[in-house]
Amino acid sequence: MADADERTIRLQVANARPEDSGRGIAHLPRSVMAALGVGDGDVVEIVGKKTTPARAVGPYAEDEGLELLRIDGLQRANAGVGSGDFVEVRRVESKAATRVVFAPAQQNLRLQGSTNALKRTFFGRPLCAGDVVATAGHQRVQNMPPGMERFVNAPAYALQEIRLTVVSASPKGVVHIDEHTDVELRPEYEEPDAARRADVTYDDIGGMATTIDQLREMVELPLRYPELFERLGVEPPKGVLLHGPPGTGKTRLARAVANESDAQFFLINGPEIMGSAYGESEQRLRQVFEEATKAAPSIVFIDEIDSIAPKRGQVSGEAEKRLVAQLLTLMDGLEARANLVVIAATNRPEAIDEALRRPGRFDREIVVGVPDERGRREILGIHTRGMPLGDRVDLDELARTTFGFVGADLSALTREAAIETVRRMMPRLNLEDRTIPAEVLETLAVTREDFMEALKRVQPSAMREVMVQAPTTQWSDVGGLDDAQMRLKEGVELPLKDPDAFRRLGIRPAKGFLLYGPPGTGKTLLAKAVAREAQANFIATKSSDLLSKWYGESEQQISRLFARARQVAPTVIFIDELDSLVPARGGGLGEPQVTERVVNTILAEMDGLEELQSVVVIGATNRPNLVDPALLRPGRFDELIYVGVPSAEGRRRILSIQTQKMPLADDVDLDAIAARAERFTGADLEDVVRRAGLIALRESLETRAVRHEHFERALAESRASVTPEVEREYEQMAARLKQEANAIQPIGFIAPGQLSPRGPKGSD
Repeated sequence: MADADERTIRLQVANARPEDSGRGIAHLPRSVMAALGVGDGDVVEIVGKKTTPARAVGPYAEDEGLELLRIDGLQRANAGVGSGDFVEVRRVESKAATRVVFAPAQQNLRLQGSTNALKRTFFGRPLCAGDVVATAGHQRVQNMPPGMERFVNAPAYALQEIRLTVVSASPKGVVHIDEHTDVELRPEYEEPDAARRADVTYDDIGGMATTIDQLREMVELPLRYPELFERLGVEPPKGVLLHGPPGTGKTRLARAVANESDAQFFLINGPEIMGSAYGESEQRLRQVFEEATKAAPSIVFIDEIDSIAPKRGQVSGEAEKRLVAQLLTLMDGLEARANLVVIAATNRPEAIDEALRRPGRFDREIVVGVPDERGRREILGIHTRGMPLGDRVDLDELARTTFGFVGADLSALTREAAIETVRRMMPRLNLEDRTIPAEVLETLAVTREDFMEALKRVQPSAMREVMVQAPTTQWSDVGGLDDAQMRLKEGVELPLKDPDAFRRLGIRPAKGFLLYGPPGTGKTLLAKAVAREAQANFIATKSSDLLSKWYGESEQQISRLFARARQVAPTVIFIDELDSLVPARGGGLGEPQVTERVVNTILAEMDGLEELQSVVVIGATNRPNLVDPALLRPGRFDELIYVGVPSAEGRRRILSIQTQKMPLADDVDLDAIAARAERFTGADLEDVVRRAGLIALRESLETRAVRHEHFERALAESRASVTPEVEREYEQMAARLKQEANAIQPIGFIAPGQLSPRGPKGSD
């Protein structure tokens, strides 16, 4: 070792942030840096089971005063330690390397290309033979100490992330690459002298800090420190069941735990175990467990466990029942097998045999859910590590707009953005040449526009079945509904965009909004605008989608709808023509049994929204007197919003919105048209504008502008769809509904003076 300082300090290892992965830096406490005599950018040596070098930088803000060494998964693998272990840290001098030889760190990967890019990427990075390093590094480290950029920042045209082994380095010891170093890249994987596990680490998993902590205490502790459990006189945990929506990273998490705990990893894919001969499936299962026992400490990971351990009462085949029984006995027979943990993953936990879901077999069930905004930011950081990003790419903005996306969706998004970049560069490439010019590669960058285009093609996988076109309606497209607009902004936008404000005041946001009023006043338009402005997933449904002739199917559809909304929150569920789905129970209308069961299910689901964060239900109807009264109380539809006929000022705004793209002559007076169109709804005014355009075209197909007389004739041909009587009835009903929503009524009771079941005249 070159002039190693004798002073060493013992520190506990902790995980670095994902954005620091692959940069070769170690975050040290200021007190330790002072004791070792190192400054930002100096080289230190980390001594665990093996040794590895890193450049020292100061601690994260939250670590001030803590005695922690934060290094990434590659460095932990290079030092032969895991998170929570203790290592020794000492100062070391790094020599300029005369020669460094790299090779791919994983099998079945063949590399070729210029070593100049490698030299640029690892310039100034401390290395030693046997280390595994990553070629990521184009993104800037936050709060970088002055003068450190030249050590830990690769240029903007860094390579994509590839993991490489340092096969050899001259001279021996800790070296760094400078302009005189001879760099060689060998094309194929070479087995290093001491195998180092580094294919997937905790740094490659984002948005799962709590899940990782839970899994580590269930898996890593018993595998690495079995004596703890022996001393406490308890049996270590034997199994963990991971369940959650597809694409959330359950398999990747299991592999990272196996790597970080230095355990052998045995994978069982459900369908591969099944054999055609009698008893063959059970024999294969036994064989895997026997191999895992010999190689202990080891992890047996069963992917899609629902395919090999379904509920025995629900399968007809004897082979499946025997396989479940074999798995039960293998997991219960784990007492004699020390240092063996079973991890299973499924997205259908309800389909697994209940005998498996007890302590002693699967001791804990961990939900791997859809990541929140912070988690999505971490995942995007991981997937764009080796991606040259344009200056205007804002990963925080992408994390905010990709609500409902799981890890697999975000991976697909970054891949689509990269394909979009390639599509842009295609005209500059000569396809007859087998190589791409260096100047093209160096200017290659994924821009914000590429990500925006990719967002149009990638949607949350959990929304595939119920995805509707994302609304494009904005508040500026809605006119004459100021009061309803303000109440929806307060009730939907604020809690979805800033839930912390509601928590701070100790109030719950509204769960549901009922928009009611005459037809054509803009109820559906309001729902579209609020979904767009709240930046939420939008699920639109109608009674025909949810009602089925099969017994129990309607209730299941509704439960699935709400379950899906919870998964991809924040979500706005919009139910149009609500009265046809949830009519008053006991009224004898339609098919009472079916609709009553549907009403009961929706009542239960909406009452269950208390714990469900960021899910809002908006219903629209022009016959609110037919809606079941139990839905209209606070706690279900908290806000009853009357969407009435617009005022003269509102009509003027609606006309200006509708004529935005219409070439108007100078004599067109929208104020005069609005004044004449009394009691016209938004739909009526749209019809007036359309008719005026048609009349202009009728005169001449060459017409370039629509004149005032065309609007006059259109008004003469049109009529208000809401009569004064209907308007008066709705306004009386608006006052009555609020009283009755809080009053307890017998089921199916219709108060005297309420509207007839057919609704007001003209309401159809």
